[in-house]
Amino acid sequence: MRIVMTEFARPRLFPRESRRNTIQDISAAQFERHLNEHAPLKVLPGYAPFCTLHVHRNWTSTRCLTVPVTDANRHQLRTAYEARNSAELPVLVRWFEGMEPPVASYLIPILYSREQLASEGSPIEADFGVVGCMYTSEPEEIPMAPITMMRNALGVAEGGSGVPLDRRAYSRSVAFWSANANWR
Repeated sequence: MRIVMTEFARPRLFPRESRRNTIQDISAAQFERHLNEHAPLKVLPGYAPFCTLHVHRNWTSTRCLTVPVTDANRHQLRTAYEARNSAELPVLVRWFEGMEPPVASYLIPILYSREQLASEGSPIEADFGVVGCMYTSEPEEIPMAPITMMRNALGVAEGGSGVPLDRRAYSRSVAFWSANANWR
C-alpha cells in the first residue's frame, strides 16, 4: 500500500511558517516516507468506508492536539470564525492560547482512499492520501469536531465528503469537544 500527502493536508500539517501546534522536527516528505516504510501499530476504522486511521508511535516532538477544559484554564479559551482554506466558508472555532500540552505518544494519520479523493476533485497516484493527523496521548481516535461532521454532511461543494450526519457519533463528538479544546 502506498500513502501520499494530499495538497489539502500539507499546509495544515506542515505550514510554510512552522507553528507549535503542527507536526514538528520533520518535513512533509519525511512524514510520508515514514508512513510508507513503517507499519502502523494498529489500524482503526474511520468515519466512513473510504477512511482509515493508522496509529504510529510519535517519533517527533509534536505535542498533543487537545487539552481538557478546566476551571483553571477556561480563561485561556479564544474563539473566532475561520476557514481551513480560501474555498471554504468560515465557521466558529475555539482554542487555547498560552498552553504547553505534553508531547503526544501517538501520531494517527487520517487516510482517504484514492477513489474518495478523486470524487472530491483531488486525485492521487497512490492507494491512500493523508487528509489530516491526530496527535494523541492514547492510541485512539479523537472524535471529529461537530462542525467537521456538519461540513461533511453538506457535501463536496462545501468542503465536505458527502457522508450524512450520524446522530450518535455527533453526540459523542459534542461530549468530547465540550470538555476539550485545541491549542495554539
